[in-house]
Amino acid sequence: MSTLRYALYRMMTMVLTLLVVSVLVFIIINLPPGDYLSNQINELQATGQSSGVAKVEFLRHEYSLDQPQWKQYMIWVGFLPGPNGFSGLLQGDWGWSFEFERPVADIVGDSLWLTVVVNLAAVLFIYAVALPLGILAAAKSRTWIDYTAALVAYLGLATPNFLLALILFYYGHKHFGLPIGGLMDPVFEQQPLTWDKLQSILVHLIVPTFVIGTSGASAMTQRLRANMLDELGKPYVETAIAKGLSERRMLLKYPLRVAFNPFVADIGNLLPSMVSGSVLVSVVLGLQTIGPTLLTALKTQDQFLSAFILMFVALLTLIGTMISDILLVMLDPRIRYEGRET
Repeated sequence: MSTLRYALYRMMTMVLTLLVVSVLVFIIINLPPGDYLSNQINELQATGQSSGVAKVEFLRHEYSLDQPQWKQYMIWVGFLPGPNGFSGLLQGDWGWSFEFERPVADIVGDSLWLTVVVNLAAVLFIYAVALPLGILAAAKSRTWIDYTAALVAYLGLATPNFLLALILFYYGHKHFGLPIGGLMDPVFEQQPLTWDKLQSILVHLIVPTFVIGTSGASAMTQRLRANMLDELGKPYVETAIAKGLSERRMLLKYPLRVAFNPFVADIGNLLPSMVSGSVLVSVVLGLQTIGPTLLTALKTQDQFLSAFILMFVALLTLIGTMISDILLVMLDPRIRYEGRET
């Protein structure tokens, strides 16, 4: 099976998996008793504002929340027509946010790409730091380089992200004039992308990238060092050196390729874990990512908004897993597309 065919196969399985995930997401967000509109009706009736009840009942009918749950799911995905015909996820309609009283697409529009930008920057930071540091620590094991790398990694793992964010905010602004809060200057919000806006985003990304990526880079450094040390102790390394292969070439050609497998396999978990794990950091740093929005949506049972964000996180997971699978089969010839022949 060629790499292209394997990629197509993985995309097909990704679509089926996403369909199963959509069912699970819909079931989970409907598990708590009641919903946002029911709570609103109870609150309006308790305060004697009966005029607002009609509007809430209209929204309940408009978004098919008065239908059985299986039918609500089919309409939400776009398999069945609702009051306005076929208008679900498949048709590009992400639903309505009852909490913010705006379409979900308007709420998450900017947040989505800002979330992707922040997390891609953090992923690049993780690999740029962990890869050379892990290799150096393994190659210079039990030297000051190894001990220094271990100290830096332990500090990165032990320091809470929100504390690191506050420290960098203070000293970054005091000594380097770095901006405080947000992912761009407020004058560029809701404006089209220009060179000045891009520069503002890049400057604002420095602190969030470092804060979000530090713990991931520390963990990856330790893992790569351990994998490399395990490979360096195997007989094939001694054989390669005995045959005259230079240490640097041997290191990069054999042990690193094998030790790199868990490193690449982590891509699938890295993207979604950074979205879900950076909620507190986003709140502290005032980042316009979807993490704080998801937290609000879950607390208020804003089902269309929370369901869409969870589907987005699931999509990131599947894309990350597909990328890591394809890279693994390209990196390690021992991994086959098909199963072993019997």
